[in-house]
Amino acid sequence: MEKINATYNPFIRTADTTARVMLDVIIALLPSLFMAWWAFGEQVLSLVAVSVGSALVAEFLFSAVFNQKFDTISDGSAIVTGLLLSFTLGAFTPLPVVSFGAAMAVIFGKLLWGGLGRNMFNPALAGREFMTVFFPTVMASGAIWWNAEAINHASLSLTGTSLIDELIFRSSGAVGEYSIAALSLGGLYLLLRRRISWHIPFCLFLSFTIVQAIMRAAGASELQFSLGGLVLGAVFMATDMPTSATTTAGKCYYGAMIGVTAAIFILLGQKYEYMSYSILLLNAAAPEINNLIRPRIWGMKPNFTQQAVRYALLTVCIIAIAVIVSLTSAYLIQYLLYALIAYCIYHFIAIEIKPSSK
Repeated sequence: MEKINATYNPFIRTADTTARVMLDVIIALLPSLFMAWWAFGEQVLSLVAVSVGSALVAEFLFSAVFNQKFDTISDGSAIVTGLLLSFTLGAFTPLPVVSFGAAMAVIFGKLLWGGLGRNMFNPALAGREFMTVFFPTVMASGAIWWNAEAINHASLSLTGTSLIDELIFRSSGAVGEYSIAALSLGGLYLLLRRRISWHIPFCLFLSFTIVQAIMRAAGASELQFSLGGLVLGAVFMATDMPTSATTTAGKCYYGAMIGVTAAIFILLGQKYEYMSYSILLLNAAAPEINNLIRPRIWGMKPNFTQQAVRYALLTVCIIAIAVIVSLTSAYLIQYLLYALIAYCIYHFIAIEIKPSSK
């Protein structure tokens, strides 16, 4: 009998692995990490080490105990989550609080959803909101952002012109915001490596700038925001593959709405959480965006009127939710987080544990 060689799809193969993708993200974050170290030295390194270490320990223990898997940390995703979380924090955030946030980021941001690629929300931002809700006094304190005695005074010699202050080095804000140039360099690396596309960051910046221009034309006051925080969110948070839109048109809409809602949050008084809230809100809307903006089925004519109505309704809903969250964030966010905790636990028990136990 003639021997038959069986083949199996998909026929397209790639040498990429999750670990290689995560390694590229880590490499992209190194310039910003260097600038943070240049500002506050060992203080920043301690914060990053605790965040990354806690994320790794949480993932290993949870996966070992509940899933009987002992190699999940090898893909590097926990390292990236810990790094990104630390980049959203003040350099002087108490280390026990950082450890708590990193553990919650991995457990409730990824593992309880079923693991890498199944999560609805960006894990690092979810972990930050756990810190904000459970340690509100710490996270609202100005002491976590700046300490004149701890700064590396040699780094201050870099400053002197407004261009350098704004783009190259400015030691204020969160750890990942100190250098827009370093963040841009990391973003360019990810683009060249094709780990992200330009659509989400570009449309985010464009829509945010348009809202600013409209406000300026209307005589309203300028939006007070961190450009470094905007770049960090646009390049490294909003482009997270499992939680963002998938089609090209969907990415453009997704990025644009993050920019619009970020401006709304700033306008309505959110000083620190505007990018977190915007990205998490659009994370929740991403499934509907993917459903709305799908490739056209061959042979079928699109109904542009119906699609325009659906676009308009989705946009109104997103903006309305942004306004509601802004006006009631002191009370609403904690209850939304409690609901997320309950849903994640239910999801894990009902979907992940029960089927595997049969």
